[in-house]
Amino acid sequence: MGGIGKTTLANEVYNDACIRSHFDVCAWATVSQQHNVKEILLSLLRSTKGDTFDMNDEAELANMLQKSLKGKRYLIVLDDMWKSEAWDAVRLCFPSENKGSGILLTTRNTDVALDAGTKNLSLQMDLMGLDESWNLFKSVAFANEALPSEFETIGKQIADECHGLPLTIAVVAGLLKSKRAIENWKSVEEDVKSFVSNDPDERCSRVVGLSYDHLTSDLKACLLHFAIFPEGSEIPVKNLRRSWMAEGFLKLENDLEGEAEKCLQELVDRCLVLVCKKSLDGTKIRSCKVHDLIYDLCLREIQRGNVFIMNDIVLYVAEPECLDLSMHKMQPFKRVPGDLIDNPYFGLYRALLTPVHRQLRDHDNNDLLKQTCSIFSFHLNDSCFILKSELIHFKLLKVLVLRHRDIDNFPLQILSLIWLRYLSLVVHGHLLIPPEICRLWNLQTLVVKEYDPSFVTCPVQIWELVQLRHLKLPRFYLPDRPSVSVDKERDVGFSNLQTTSRLSSCCCTREVIMGIQNVKKLEISGDEDDYESFWESGLVNNLVHLHQLETLSLTGTYILWPRTLPASTPSAKSFPATLKKLNLTSTYLSWSYLDIIAELPNLEVLKLMGFACCGEGEEWHPIVMGFNRLKILLIERSFLKYWKATDDNFPVLERLVLINCKCLKEIPIEFAEIHSLQLIEVALPYKSNIPWAIWNPPLTQRGSPQPECAARVGVSDSDTPHGSRPA
Repeated sequence: MGGIGKTTLANEVYNDACIRSHFDVCAWATVSQQHNVKEILLSLLRSTKGDTFDMNDEAELANMLQKSLKGKRYLIVLDDMWKSEAWDAVRLCFPSENKGSGILLTTRNTDVALDAGTKNLSLQMDLMGLDESWNLFKSVAFANEALPSEFETIGKQIADECHGLPLTIAVVAGLLKSKRAIENWKSVEEDVKSFVSNDPDERCSRVVGLSYDHLTSDLKACLLHFAIFPEGSEIPVKNLRRSWMAEGFLKLENDLEGEAEKCLQELVDRCLVLVCKKSLDGTKIRSCKVHDLIYDLCLREIQRGNVFIMNDIVLYVAEPECLDLSMHKMQPFKRVPGDLIDNPYFGLYRALLTPVHRQLRDHDNNDLLKQTCSIFSFHLNDSCFILKSELIHFKLLKVLVLRHRDIDNFPLQILSLIWLRYLSLVVHGHLLIPPEICRLWNLQTLVVKEYDPSFVTCPVQIWELVQLRHLKLPRFYLPDRPSVSVDKERDVGFSNLQTTSRLSSCCCTREVIMGIQNVKKLEISGDEDDYESFWESGLVNNLVHLHQLETLSLTGTYILWPRTLPASTPSAKSFPATLKKLNLTSTYLSWSYLDIIAELPNLEVLKLMGFACCGEGEEWHPIVMGFNRLKILLIERSFLKYWKATDDNFPVLERLVLINCKCLKEIPIEFAEIHSLQLIEVALPYKSNIPWAIWNPPLTQRGSPQPECAARVGVSDSDTPHGSRPA
């Protein structure tokens, strides 16, 4: 039975700090109805290793997974498994070494549970009783509000009509969360009563449909967009937001990102979208997904064609040299079987079309190409880029996501897609963006991902992309902004730019910084050949002009070690006062320099990663009354030995994360005096015999009750906490 709470229960177990402390490795994979073995292995490896291995085949991935688990106590969650074949495909990856490891499997099929060998270790989920149903309904519909008496009677009746199915209860309560007129509640009660069916899934589907019918047109489009992705996919929120912006689902023209966040939050509040990961400080949703019953709803609504049409281009390439347009015409969307997707001779493109094209016939394929507004690619093999020559036909394309691994030159055919707003490519090696990029004057998001270490060179004409809001590239060099465009007819500058990543430190001149002065999130990468330019060229001093900057990441290079530390470093006034999050990686600052960082007035999150700080003696003695707003402190891979601090140094700290700090003798006992502290996480190096002094917070401090503080201790052999749901 779907929606009974299997995934919710598994998630509670998986994220419980006490449970996780018993395991060296924690990993999660969603299997889904159309299972894809490679995607399952990749999901588990991303949790255990923290990297992506898309270029490896299944056998290599299975071997890597087994090696990453060998000799360790692990907790594996395989969620939503429909078929025994899926279990058979991955079970040999999990070593049986009697170390107390555990595999938690959720399924609707009793036979699958039996085949997995859980006959005496299975839990049959029960429907909720009346009291449980009402408590769940009330917690969703009136999360932080007092319950008016006139709503209680009708609310209990609605909860009762949901017959104890948690998803049904949550969805109908989410629908009523924003409705405070008793007439609306009575109307919903009548609707729910009319859904007479002995099939719980059918009743739940009708309630989900009712909630969908009450959505605004923009929220409907945003929800249906989840069907673009393979079933069960955990989707990065930033990709989702930028796609919604490019598709034109959002009404506002200025704060598009804020409007996208509001839409997502409303779908979450209505229990139509599930949150998978949050930011380290818990304020942002990092990834999300939809329940398979809601995914089914999205597919049904798309097939009606009222919002947009979704078609597939399923590719079959018998021989690489035998490519023909007739081989991959568009066809109406259908669930592609998992074994078909896994076949190395297949690839899958998914296309969105405007709803005017409701009938699909062989002779109108060219017309369909012209009316396609989005193309996403999934499950592509190493074959050549066979849609490359056809891109010129997609005249109205707004979104193009290509995951081919053989792109080493910028596809020139893309330059004819003048309505393009979102472009995502994967490359290897050096990428030279052509000057004609300025033709894509509607571009809002440009993403270039790398499989091999890459460097991107941008032409001066890129400054003419005045609509650009998000620029995510491998390490790249940005030339100085010209005063006018090359053809002297266009404005230049990134006045709309919100985020950019891996900008080379060598090009962070005052002219470049002034050209991106509205950026909110910025990552700067140091040059391997010129360390001095990172700190001594005035780079950081130029950042003071970024009056909207909230998140800054400064990344050096491990090649620098050992290297003489800079003679002079910038003051706190060199950083924008608006800065809330600061990430330092391989910057090799002295620990005493953190006294300057402590003066930043609005800093809430500080991450010190990969030898961000070092120095003689490896001691950190923070100044008194610093970090007045710091809530999250993460120190990863450090030689820090002695840390002397008081509660005055971190007065509002809520979470401390220590990863592979193998030289640290102890956490300062004075941290017990920090009343805001909620969680300490310590990830120890795998097979480490290093003694750790971990204190247990006393029950009372200074005569008052001490807030509950949890300690989570584990082991790791990677750079990030294994399986951590926050990101």
